[in-house]
Amino acid sequence: MSVTGESVFARLEPHLPRVSKPIQYVGGELGSVHKDWADTDVRWALMYPDAYEVGLPNQGVQILYEVLNEQEGTLAERTYAVWPDMEEVMRREAIPQFTVDGHRPVRDFDVLGLSFSTELGYTNMLTALDLAGIPLHSADRTDADPVVLAGGHAAFNPEPVADFLDAVALGDGEEVVLKISEVVREWKGEGSPGGRDELLLRLAVSGGVYVPRFYDVTYAADGALLGMRPNRPGVPDRVRKHTLMDLDAWPYPRNPLVPLAETVHERFSVEIFRGCTRGCRFCQAGMITRPVRERSITTIGDMVENGIRKSGFEEVGLLSLSSADHTEIGEVAKGLADRYEGSNVSLSLPSTRVDAFNITLANEFSRNGRRSGLTFAPEGGSERMRKVINKMVTEEDLIRTVAAAYSHGWRQVKLYFMVGLPTETDEDVLQVADLARKVIAKGREVAGHNDIRCTVSIGGFVPKPHTPFQWASQLDVETTDERLKKLRDLVRADKKYGRAIGFRYHDGKPGIIEGLLSRGDRRVGAVIEEVWRQGARFDGWSEHFSYDRWIAAAETGLAGTGVDLDWFTTRERGYDEVLPWDHLDSGLDKDWLWADWEDALDPDSVDVEDCRWTPCYDCGVCPELGTDIQVGPTGQSLLPLSVV
Repeated sequence: MSVTGESVFARLEPHLPRVSKPIQYVGGELGSVHKDWADTDVRWALMYPDAYEVGLPNQGVQILYEVLNEQEGTLAERTYAVWPDMEEVMRREAIPQFTVDGHRPVRDFDVLGLSFSTELGYTNMLTALDLAGIPLHSADRTDADPVVLAGGHAAFNPEPVADFLDAVALGDGEEVVLKISEVVREWKGEGSPGGRDELLLRLAVSGGVYVPRFYDVTYAADGALLGMRPNRPGVPDRVRKHTLMDLDAWPYPRNPLVPLAETVHERFSVEIFRGCTRGCRFCQAGMITRPVRERSITTIGDMVENGIRKSGFEEVGLLSLSSADHTEIGEVAKGLADRYEGSNVSLSLPSTRVDAFNITLANEFSRNGRRSGLTFAPEGGSERMRKVINKMVTEEDLIRTVAAAYSHGWRQVKLYFMVGLPTETDEDVLQVADLARKVIAKGREVAGHNDIRCTVSIGGFVPKPHTPFQWASQLDVETTDERLKKLRDLVRADKKYGRAIGFRYHDGKPGIIEGLLSRGDRRVGAVIEEVWRQGARFDGWSEHFSYDRWIAAAETGLAGTGVDLDWFTTRERGYDEVLPWDHLDSGLDKDWLWADWEDALDPDSVDVEDCRWTPCYDCGVCPELGTDIQVGPTGQSLLPLSVV
């Protein structure tokens, strides 16, 4: 590994006026950290593989950036995906992928840590590796190259990118990055014995890091996956996720980064709890982040005050997978509203369930006069579909909730649904239009006027690993698009309500590619490399995504394997099939997931309640990981801020 760490800014700066949004490559944000290269012995480059405007607000990267930089002898800097115009300049001028903090070449660092929240960022990783001068394939790297380490939700099945990764850390990153740093520090302090292979072996035998090269994959003659087996002594059969149990002890970010350019989220965010046990069968995030762990009301208050003071942000978002489920959310809302009443600080609750919402809560969050639209996610258009996905929200719940909102002055409600869910029919999807009509009708009734809006937003369902729907077939592009067209036409044809209903949707093409990447195995790596070589960049952006390019790459990359795109996407799996992520332990019992999948297909099955408030449903997480649900109430309260 190189030790130069010299800035490339002098070579970069003359070209900045000729690229779009040059400010994103400059660095120096409020909250950023600058450490002397020579004073540190373990150096991380942290990457969110998307544009600066998307990557900078990412909480996971911000937290790890701060946690690492707090450690003496450890340095962390950030790098983001560069836009195609900057990529062209960098290739022409031989400027390597650089960090925005010190503008140092990414290849000079010990570890390149990538945070994947979506699989559609994989091609941006290859661009960054190539620009950095790091060989794309792990097998081709030398001691001069950093360890390429992945984390984030999309890393819970890293097999499609296994050939490009040296290591993977599953789950919460705060503690494991410090452990990895110590392994690297110790290995370097001993003179790097055994080279890169020895370092990776030390990480692998710790049991907390998955190193793909130490696992051999076997396939059947028909192309089916037979298994994954360790090929080195001491490497575990299964690698377990990391779970941070005491969130109050880790109140990050304490020094939030304030962007220089406009970003997708202009607010200070506080994660009020981690994990979700609502049991929505489609939701990977809820399954892989179990158990629920709440932050106390006093810690939340301290984090909000510290963040506002240090960042200058005027909006505070209270984040989690279902924020209104915090056991003390009413007290949190009132306490914060009391503290900041009359100030320019506004509070938001971006994630709210229909059955957890109430007007008292909404009024507290809008006390300073800012009323953003309310967003709810029934997910399924019909009662039957909501039962299939275990989303226990009735039509009566939804109508009652929106009636309360419209009657208290809200004029805009957004409803989020999915198309392509297991067992879905055309009729299930068309019932979305009927539900939207009822929402508008009730809104006009209770508000006493017609200035009422409802936006229907439709996303395509993608089956995800470590969920009960990991065995499900994915709906093909043609059927997805046909159902969306029928729904759109039905909404537009409504003379009485149609103009009050906004309709937003994506076609089925990106979802199929996401499905290939989310449930693929190592053979999909050839597809990713091929599509990248054909120019794929920023696949999460509709203006850059090319379905035809991906289809061509899939035909080329999977040729001779016995499997194809449909095999990975539109095919239902059976119980006995080996899944590419079976050797990665999220704590969930596979038999429990299968039983829940069978319940989804059984019209007579009962709902799976939230285990926060009911007896345990034996999903396996708590006994498997030695953890437990951590919820309040604590009985504490927020005191008024003292006047300075």
